[in-house]
Amino acid sequence: MAEAAIAIDSTRIELARARVMARAWAETIAETRRTGQAALFARAAIEAFAACVAPQLTLSPSFVMVRGRLDATARQLAASIGREAAMLPVLEGCHFLTSLYATLLPGRERSALGAFYTPPALTQRLLDLAGEGGVDWSSARVLDPASGGGAFLLEAASRMRLALEGSEPAFVLAQLGTRLSGLELDPHAASLSQAALEIFLSDLSSASGRAVPVFVRVCDTLEETPVAQYDLVIGNPPYGRVTLSAAQRARYARSLYGHANLYGVFTDVALRWTRPGGVIAYLTPTSVLGGQYYTALRQLLAAEAPPVAIDFVHARRGVFEDVLQETLLALYRKGGKPDRFQVHYLNVDNEREARLTKNGKVGLPVDTGAPWLAPREPGHVELIKAAEGMAARLSDWGYGVSTGPLVWNRFKPQMRTRTARGLHPLIWAEAVTADGRFVFRAEKKNHAPYFKTEAGDEWLVVNQGCVLVQRTTAKEQLRRLIAAELPQAFIDAQGGVIVENHLNMVRALGKPKVTPAAVAAVLNSDLIDQVFRCISGSVAVSAFELEAIPLPSASVMAPIERLVANGAPRVAIERALRGLYGLKA
Repeated sequence: MAEAAIAIDSTRIELARARVMARAWAETIAETRRTGQAALFARAAIEAFAACVAPQLTLSPSFVMVRGRLDATARQLAASIGREAAMLPVLEGCHFLTSLYATLLPGRERSALGAFYTPPALTQRLLDLAGEGGVDWSSARVLDPASGGGAFLLEAASRMRLALEGSEPAFVLAQLGTRLSGLELDPHAASLSQAALEIFLSDLSSASGRAVPVFVRVCDTLEETPVAQYDLVIGNPPYGRVTLSAAQRARYARSLYGHANLYGVFTDVALRWTRPGGVIAYLTPTSVLGGQYYTALRQLLAAEAPPVAIDFVHARRGVFEDVLQETLLALYRKGGKPDRFQVHYLNVDNEREARLTKNGKVGLPVDTGAPWLAPREPGHVELIKAAEGMAARLSDWGYGVSTGPLVWNRFKPQMRTRTARGLHPLIWAEAVTADGRFVFRAEKKNHAPYFKTEAGDEWLVVNQGCVLVQRTTAKEQLRRLIAAELPQAFIDAQGGVIVENHLNMVRALGKPKVTPAAVAAVLNSDLIDQVFRCISGSVAVSAFELEAIPLPSASVMAPIERLVANGAPRVAIERALRGLYGLKA
């Protein structure tokens, strides 16, 4: 057993190297030809794999013919990868080879198709989550509406046949053919996933004398007429903005808010295919919990398929190839009650292994379109309980949030490096220091410190003091919120300033109930930074999410204001603020 495990680990290392070589080969090919070459390469690899693990099998033809052919070097590399993958367990080998196509695609097309590799650790855990939600693999009907290389179809097929173990092979094939389906826009990916399923089920086909059913249909999922018949709709739907036709916007209007995002539309699609009482299990960006563009989608989910459980994914660098977004696994039940839902944490060590930590439950807000507060790590549980009891928001303190009006690259000719009569200071993001101070400076490349307004530019000039908050941060930063008061005295001395678009402005609406200095101190606190991380799943700090931060009532803020006015250290302000939230110092 130990020797076999060592051999498999050695094979994985060799295949990882081979994948790097294959990608280097692909990058030598012109983008106009790369998709076809990637499909030929992946097909050649999976045919070599099939020849080793299922020599009696004749794979179905590809769903689409590809012009051209591989050169001798590429054919040799593809065949060697297929033979090497045959040293792995069959299911793992299938996963590796179907993911190869996405790896070789041009970056632009990979993003457009949402063709990103889903590590087996996440695939397996999402099906585990579905099982915990009551899916019975011996009878469940399962659909992946964006099936790609078939990662979820393969895992579902594995669990279905295991649940039917002991049944006649012909019966098992018939059951899978009736109950397992995938829809996929890319015919190359669909062909590979069908081939992988044929290989995985080849023993049943050989024993029964029957062909493996066709599981995958090439189509535009958004144009399909759904039938609410599936017990489980599962997958890793594509992400990113999409331009919908007028008819599509009308069809999916209930889940749209501003720009259409493919993930949101595919979630709407999933609701339409799921039977009442069935579940949806999706790998999603964490921004769905708090992003403004998902407002209508959150309302729709809360009304029609409230969350049952969420796994926040914490992965080591390199596990998600080319994907930077924070990720979660979510389970929703169609027709369920909007009750408190379970939160877990999935620590992914590598492509195949992950550790699960269970946590408590959290509830949905009264306004279900508002961000859904959820603890992003175990230490946030008490914080969330405290935040759920805070009814005030920045608007209750007398503030609104907007972004700096100047998009600098649209006004390059009006930027100046030296001061002169009639110029206004140009406030960039670096004017807000990491320790929460405002320092007028423009130190980065292309950041001029002054701006010349012209006729019609009056809307760019800021004449009112406010609190500035950096809009873009980095995951590795200690704090996501970095704020500073832009003093009224500075603005008055300069006759107004120009604020660049990478800053949010927290501005008083009339006479505020809390001073700007106190607002800045609260936003710079470690406590509020952690609350904000439970709202936002993005490195961007949006006005919408700032306005959603649960805050103490303005009527209890006097102690904080006194501390700030007296120049108290941050630790004293932090202690007092935690007291207002009912938390220990």
